[in-house]
Amino acid sequence: MRLSFIFLVLFSLELLGSVYKGQAVYAKKCAKCHAKQSFIQSKVKAYWSDSLKNGGKNLSDIHLKTKKAKKSWNYFKSSKFMQNSKHLKDFLEEYAKDSGKVPACN
Repeated sequence: MRLSFIFLVLFSLELLGSVYKGQAVYAKKCAKCHAKQSFIQSKVKAYWSDSLKNGGKNLSDIHLKTKKAKKSWNYFKSSKFMQNSKHLKDFLEEYAKDSGKVPACN
């Protein structure tokens, strides 16, 4: 009983996003083109939320329709992006324009 409870807690935590993991994803996958912290803070929480719901479909579509983002197309078509989108969403919402916080993208 105790072991199943621990497993359930750990599994449910993995389903939630993580600001720290989102920061790592942003630094690795997004900062090449969107390096400035001001880019994150140029959008409000609602924008990031809408862009990254449904596994990040809206954000993916934006990038896949833009020829300037061609280098990122493989990533946005991948299941890895869908897995990372919940973490990226938490990070971007945490440091959105209306959050009052300043991101440290390193």
